[in-house]
Amino acid sequence: MRDNRCVTLKIDIDDGAGVAPYEQVRATISEQARAGTLPVGYRLPTVRGLAESLGLAANTVAKAYRALEADGVIETRGRNGTFVAAAGDAASRGAAAAAQSYAERVQRLGLSEAAALDAARDALRAAYDSTG
Repeated sequence: MRDNRCVTLKIDIDDGAGVAPYEQVRATISEQARAGTLPVGYRLPTVRGLAESLGLAANTVAKAYRALEADGVIETRGRNGTFVAAAGDAASRGAAAAAQSYAERVQRLGLSEAAALDAARDALRAAYDSTG
């Protein structure tokens, strides 16, 4: 199962790039999310945490997060944190949200990734066979 331990957010701020640091943060997270490097449901660092690790002001990272949220790349879930949002059409977003819920549930149940995938495949096979 994917989790934050298997994924690394990599951002390099180039002071000589002629691009504002908040835009570098925004563009990097957006590119990594759209490429799948940061999977749907990936929990991003807090604004303060990311700002500290990048040597930026918290307001700079907050501005990038606001822009990413406005673009639908990330979503804030209150005190639970900020996560990479599902992208694409409504069906893709719904499937990604359902998959995220399933992943969280099977993790709580203590299933291995292989067992969770087997259960999902069996359920899909049964669903498609019944509509066949």
